Amino acid sequence: MPARSIAPKPEVTTRDQVLDVAERLAQTRGFNGFSYADISEELGITKASLHYHYPTKTDLGCAIIERYKQRFGAALAQISAAGLPASRQLNSYVQLYAGVLQSGRLCLCGMLAAEYSTLAEPMRLAIRGFFEANEAWLARLLESGRQAGDLTFDGDATEAANALTCTLEGAMLLARSYGDVTRFETAANRVLREFAPATGDGRRPGRGNARSRNSGGRRA
Repeated sequence: MPARSIAPKPEVTTRDQVLDVAERLAQTRGFNGFSYADISEELGITKASLHYHYPTKTDLGCAIIERYKQRFGAALAQISAAGLPASRQLNSYVQLYAGVLQSGRLCLCGMLAAEYSTLAEPMRLAIRGFFEANEAWLARLLESGRQAGDLTFDGDATEAANALTCTLEGAMLLARSYGDVTRFETAANRVLREFAPATGDGRRPGRGNARSRNSGGRRA
């Protein structure tokens, strides 16, 4: 039997390492809470090398947002491809946020949005682009769930998607300020129940669980 070929792992470049460190620092300290000197010291490279890859900090900021958007989009595509009912997909969507918080971070674009007025216009546009793409996917999911009778809500699906995103982002910030992930989980589970169709007795049943699972949770 011929030996089975094993695809080589993709090489981690200096550019990738810079993005990894910058993303983590932005998610934990905020974009204004770190400098090129912090990245240089952690990676053991010169600031000149950093400027070679990313001439300005705005260039670096746009790069981490774009990569984050792509990864988040890939996670959403994976949720869609599973072919689960909309309510199950919605729970998986919430778990993306729970997984980030469980890792000791906040949503990158939620964190950057708190610094919005201090950021350059290219980063502002990139942040809005992330949320617009995110909410467009969520609105389609909510509407399909309503049409199937698996989800219920009043009004426009885009407005509902916006409200849900705002709730999750805000819940992450408050949970972090208290150092208590259960604050996020409580808020997320409550909002999930609001989308669950009422049972015969008029009550809304529980819908999933926002707690990130070690076996299947995904991190954005």
